[in-house]
Amino acid sequence: MSALLLRGPGRARAWAGYLGSVGLGAGAVALAAVWTSGPWAAGIGAAVTTLAGLAAERMRPDETAAAGAAGEVLRTPGGRVPLLRQVDRPELAGAHPAEAPGAAPAYIERDAEPGLRAALERARFVLVVGESTAGKTRLAYEVARTRYPRHAFVRPLSRAALPEAVRIAARRRRAVLWLDDLEDHLGAGGLTALHLASLDSAVVIATMRVQEYRRYDAREESRLTGSDRDAWRAQRDLLQQATVLRLPRHWSEPERRRAAAHQGDPRIGAALRAGERFGVAEVLAAGPELLASWENGWAPGANPRGAAVVAAAVDCRRAGLRRPVSREWLRELHAPYLAARGGGDLQPEPFAEAMDWACAAAYATSGLLIGNYGAGFTAFDYLVNAPGHAGVPVPDHLWRGLLARVDPADAYDMGLVAHQDGRLARAVEALDLARRGGVPGAELPLAIAIGDSGKPRRASADLAAIARRRADRLGPRHPETLAARHQLAFFIGESGAHRAAAARFAALVSDAEEVLGPDHPDTLAARHQLAYFTGASGDTSAAAQQLEALLTDRLRVHGPGHPLVLAARRSLIWFGSDDPAAADRELAELLAEAEERIGPDDPHTLAIRGSRAALAARAGRAAEAADAWAELTEDRTRVLGADHPHVIYARLEWARALIARGRASEAGELLTAVLAHAQTVLEPGHLHLRTARELLAEVCGRAGREAP
Repeated sequence: MSALLLRGPGRARAWAGYLGSVGLGAGAVALAAVWTSGPWAAGIGAAVTTLAGLAAERMRPDETAAAGAAGEVLRTPGGRVPLLRQVDRPELAGAHPAEAPGAAPAYIERDAEPGLRAALERARFVLVVGESTAGKTRLAYEVARTRYPRHAFVRPLSRAALPEAVRIAARRRRAVLWLDDLEDHLGAGGLTALHLASLDSAVVIATMRVQEYRRYDAREESRLTGSDRDAWRAQRDLLQQATVLRLPRHWSEPERRRAAAHQGDPRIGAALRAGERFGVAEVLAAGPELLASWENGWAPGANPRGAAVVAAAVDCRRAGLRRPVSREWLRELHAPYLAARGGGDLQPEPFAEAMDWACAAAYATSGLLIGNYGAGFTAFDYLVNAPGHAGVPVPDHLWRGLLARVDPADAYDMGLVAHQDGRLARAVEALDLARRGGVPGAELPLAIAIGDSGKPRRASADLAAIARRRADRLGPRHPETLAARHQLAFFIGESGAHRAAAARFAALVSDAEEVLGPDHPDTLAARHQLAYFTGASGDTSAAAQQLEALLTDRLRVHGPGHPLVLAARRSLIWFGSDDPAAADRELAELLAEAEERIGPDDPHTLAIRGSRAALAARAGRAAEAADAWAELTEDRTRVLGADHPHVIYARLEWARALIARGRASEAGELLTAVLAHAQTVLEPGHLHLRTARELLAEVCGRAGREAP
């Protein structure tokens, strides 16, 4: 039960007395007694929700009270939207509370502050991006309070509250629309370009974790298939309207010197003494301590059930769920995590005790779980990006248990995350649930996910219908129609009709240049696909010419190290080089650059490795090619999962190299396994199925036996 919701002074005093009795500190009591947000507080930030943590399992409010929270914005006890000068605690803006009770630590000026002030001078939508506990919200809060003290502070407490928040901000002569953790306000029913256009005079200030921001960056657009780019186009286009300021997690020497002036505050002194391993703001928010507490909780007789509950909550966020999870959901979803670690052998505590432990504040900051019984619980964001999670999908039991409970809008979010993570069957399942539930815009990403999962002909049929409907409703050259035409052309090409795809992309490039402009991301992407399918059709000379022109424009628009430049360079090396030795050297240099800039597991980096393996096979270096394809198969399986068509393709090319090496028996065993698996994943007639049968027939022909 959250004190922020209590409107009567008597009830506020009673709640304050309870908080004092459990030792949450005078600062917390004061904060709880002053602010209110309606019937139920769903997301005032770590400080506020942690106030309810210790009481989560002891006080059982009527859950019907939570119903009113859906459309709530932050308000004063009198029900008014506050002015920024009245928001006198950074926790009310969503900042993580600092270690140890009392007032918030003194604000330490960050090196990025002048840049943020300059951005607000020239832009109405500013986004601060950084890692969890880097200090994003505190920086934005301090700058906003000094720059806009008389502006209304309009903070929606959930995505459902966003439309009301936009209406409030649009009606005010001076307003700041505050979107802490912007990722929670994107997706179905979330922020749109139309919302921004309606804010004539309001300023939009937002924060976003860098891991979430990367889901929309150029790396995700750089896949040569381009097939999931438009699934994120609405959010991507919206983010491109923001002026982005990046905030490092580690503090610079000047920042640490400024912090040293406040070492009289033991919290700041302790943060400085932590050295360079952690950022100062990170230590102040007790992020490392909370992570260690979670890891230690698994010990037998400690809090293993609580640790399992936290694991379930963390994976709910990793799966793409943007809203809090109910206590009952956590009761059911945590059980497989506990069983996997030893179950009863760990001497797990009762569930109520587990929830109390998970919600208890560490060093009077946040708990491992943030929330309350009525509004639900969310994992502390520092835990979501803990070491060991990168590239590891959420367990199937969590995914299925969650998808069986969420509503269509949540399924849409989960489907987009699964799609981008390469978990294509999950993406199709979730996006189909969203489409059947009437989520606007779900049909296009669903069709793309179907195509990417190995069913390009089915995707082409769906996309043709989508393109026709958009052309009838919006016109044949409307940007949304162009997006559908792009995907239709791509999957026609993926079905094997390379010339037809090239013809469609040629027409699309002409329309996109006129409607969107020659340097628009969609225009450049269509030009890349035109070159790719032109080369795949056999006209490698024309493809190389197109790619040379594209690379020139990419370099001018993006600069030399951009992921999309790397993509153009890879294609140009493949289609444009007549010297295999020179091409191999260029690909080796490109691979080293890609591994440094975008990482070894990025799909584009893996694609460069595939080009090198294919080049080795083309040059007759069968042993080298076989080893390269074997290694790439292992890495693609780890990153994308065994069902991904890119993994099936790598296994086929591995088998082809084994045949060339004279190891037909080994190749036959591999091909038999690949074909059996691929038939369960790919649509009938898929190119990979035909290739598998042709290679298997070749192996069997050499052995004098009939292919299966």
